[in-house]
Amino acid sequence: MCPMITTKMDSRFHGNDITLDRFLENPVIIVRDGVYPQPFIFYLLPAVKTMNRPQPVEKMVEIIKRLPGVGPKMAERLSYHILKMPQGEVERLIDSIQKARQTMKYCGVCFNLSESDPCPVCADSTREYNIICVVETPQDLIAVSKVKEYKGLYFVLGGALSPLDAVGPDDIRVDKLLKRLKSSKITEVILATDTDSKGETTALYLAEIIKPLGITVTRLGYGLPVGGDIEYADEITISRAISGRKEM
Repeated sequence: MCPMITTKMDSRFHGNDITLDRFLENPVIIVRDGVYPQPFIFYLLPAVKTMNRPQPVEKMVEIIKRLPGVGPKMAERLSYHILKMPQGEVERLIDSIQKARQTMKYCGVCFNLSESDPCPVCADSTREYNIICVVETPQDLIAVSKVKEYKGLYFVLGGALSPLDAVGPDDIRVDKLLKRLKSSKITEVILATDTDSKGETTALYLAEIIKPLGITVTRLGYGLPVGGDIEYADEITISRAISGRKEM
């Protein structure tokens, strides 16, 4: 806690330095400056105590700020918002979290989060069993599944390669993916990892180890967003759009 500071002129000190001393039982900082004939003495007075968050709220903030994308301020706002919620809503929130933790499980085939094993996608006999779309997270799988044109299967890696974060092939499900490819009649693998550096690194690595199996490896195309203006697109986006052009 920073102390309060008061100043006082004192003619007994001269020079060009700063010292810490005690004066009349109170700590002082003596600032000596040759420009001024009388140096300043800063008396360090006890700081006024401030009100801290109650311990139960502090625990809530510490837990909530561990969530991705939630900083200390947001965690504090969410904590106080929860405290203001009606008791019934708080109980429903707690109950929904507990039920999700108890009932959700990983599919033993694609490792998507589901209430059943295998998940509804893997258990669907109408899907194309020779194509697998590889994604990083269950959220990515949901996003791709909204595209009605894709009728194949999925595989969730559970992350992406990141040498800087010490995340290697053993930290994601690369070995389980290879085992599945070798044990089934897969003819094409679509790499639908993110387009950031981690996603690109993961896609390149997977392509190198899957191609020797005689399986076609494709990558999701990138380019200009629908409804976007070319003048606002960056060079990389335009370059990828040109590379992924097709005949009309």
